[in-house]
Amino acid sequence: MKLRFFSNFFLIIIFSLSSGLLNAQEVADEDNVLKKFQEKVSLQEKFHFFFITSNRYKENSPYDWEDTVNVYLDTAKNANDSLAINHYKLILSQIYYNLGEFDHSISTAKELHSYEWSLEKRKILLNIMDHSYSELELYDKQLEVRKEKKELGISKNIAFYDIYSNLGLHRKAMTDYILEVKKTIPEEDFYGKAEYHNKVGNYLRLDKAPTPAITSLKKAKGYIEVFLNDITKQKTEKEILEGNLLKGIIEGNIGKSLALLKQYDEAIPRLESSISIIKENGIGKYNFEVIDNILDLADCHLHVENYKEAKEYLSNDINPIKYNNKLKKNRLLASYFDKITDYKNSVFYLMKNVRMQDSLKSNESLLKKQQLSAVVAQELESSKKTIDEQKIDIELSRRQMEEKDERMNLVFISLIFTLLGFAGLVYAYLKSIKSQRLIAEQNHIIEASLVEKDSLLKEIHHRVKNNLQMVSSLLSLQTKNTRSKAAIVALEEGKSRVKAMALIHQKLYQNDDLSVIEMQGYIESLVNSVQSVYKKGGHNINITIDAEGTELDIDRAIPFGLILNELVSNSFKYAFPDGDENGKIYIHLRKNGEHGFFEYTDNGIGLPEDTDERTNSSMGIRLMNRLVNQLQSTLNIDKSPEGVRFWFDFK
Repeated sequence: MKLRFFSNFFLIIIFSLSSGLLNAQEVADEDNVLKKFQEKVSLQEKFHFFFITSNRYKENSPYDWEDTVNVYLDTAKNANDSLAINHYKLILSQIYYNLGEFDHSISTAKELHSYEWSLEKRKILLNIMDHSYSELELYDKQLEVRKEKKELGISKNIAFYDIYSNLGLHRKAMTDYILEVKKTIPEEDFYGKAEYHNKVGNYLRLDKAPTPAITSLKKAKGYIEVFLNDITKQKTEKEILEGNLLKGIIEGNIGKSLALLKQYDEAIPRLESSISIIKENGIGKYNFEVIDNILDLADCHLHVENYKEAKEYLSNDINPIKYNNKLKKNRLLASYFDKITDYKNSVFYLMKNVRMQDSLKSNESLLKKQQLSAVVAQELESSKKTIDEQKIDIELSRRQMEEKDERMNLVFISLIFTLLGFAGLVYAYLKSIKSQRLIAEQNHIIEASLVEKDSLLKEIHHRVKNNLQMVSSLLSLQTKNTRSKAAIVALEEGKSRVKAMALIHQKLYQNDDLSVIEMQGYIESLVNSVQSVYKKGGHNINITIDAEGTELDIDRAIPFGLILNELVSNSFKYAFPDGDENGKIYIHLRKNGEHGFFEYTDNGIGLPEDTDERTNSSMGIRLMNRLVNQLQSTLNIDKSPEGVRFWFDFK
């Protein structure tokens, strides 16, 4: 029973582990860069994907990529597809470079050099050739590539500083680098600043000045930390990988500088950290920095007598390509065997170095001289071109300065005239302000005079109204002392006319505007005044007044008032002898612009037939005709069996 239980339990564990492995495999397949490359449909998609992918060797080694791309290349060759052949060869050239097979990389790239590439793809090709020639120490060829890059506009200038450093002229390399690069780095470019200080520090280290080198390298480390930790700026995966790779290189350079100062215990952890970071962020790529750091780390362990650790690092699968690294590895192995008293092996590695140096010494010296001669000649040519360009720029600048001086003179003259004009404007403005003040003072005086005049006019109209009322009162007294009915009637008519004029002056002094009278209100007041005289016959007559919005000046208002007084009085006295239950009076007054119209009608008994004969003897008719003449018009009378209509036009 127990055996069966354990067997079932074991099967469950096996099944779980298998499921986990399958799931992990599925996730790995999803993240597999090589598989994604194979899934791309078109050639251009494959090409673009390969070169934009930053860590393409994370899951598959460069050898896996080489095999895959060779399959595509064979297919393209069978189809005689020259476009695909060249694109896959360019990918292979990059893979060979990453493998450290620089001869193979440069030979493949040279085959593709004559092909008609787009500028972006030619830039990729030339960068591969540039880096490969540098690793092969063929600096004259490297300069030719850089010259082509400048002519195509890929780079602004031909850089010589790294070549001088490779030839051993580290101080000159640093000076040229500082002069050329420092001014081009933006203030907010922390990655660029880190790269700059790392190169300066490394040139100082190579020039055997470790103390200032460490100062510069620590600045570089500070800047790269800021770059990697800056969350305000979004970074691509490629930028993060490049930042971490640079961080590892900086850490290694600090370790190497500490080793030069014989601070081996501090140098060892720096070098170990550098190797770890570079390997993590440069998976599958051949990196000289790792080789250099491993050799320096082995050297540090030998100095602190950690022979076992030193031997482990030297026995690792490191394959130095550079001649100096090969010599250094042999020297360290000889030193190790000497430390453990294995003199046979120690002599073996020393003799190996001697043979290498003897075979390469003369050739190396001659080659170095040739390379240096080529670099100096190219730099002189470049300097001459630069000087010629600077002369052209200086001449252009001189002309521009002359033109600028001429423009400045014109601007200065224009400024003088502008200032004069401005001074004139200021003078005119000040004069205008003074004039405005005088005008304001005069307006104030005029306004005060007008207010005083209005007050005086109101007072005059008030007094005239009071005087006319006094006249009306005198006429009333006279009426009481008169026995003749004809005289009383005459006095009452005169009293009514005086009241009509007094009412005009009353309305004027009550108005804000002393120049005009609002006729609707005036006519209503006048009719009420006449009604008060003829109480018995005036209360049942329907009176319609249509003069709303009409205003007249005093010269027209007084004649109108007197005419209305006569007409309303006559209607009350004569128009309705048999009763006024159905009596109607209609008064209409309108003024449009310079022309006006007046109409008065009642539905009384009308005028007698001998009206024309009475005209000359009737005081009222004669008065109205004269008043209408004052208005430069003629009184029209329309008779009818029931009522009468008086009307006239006026100006």
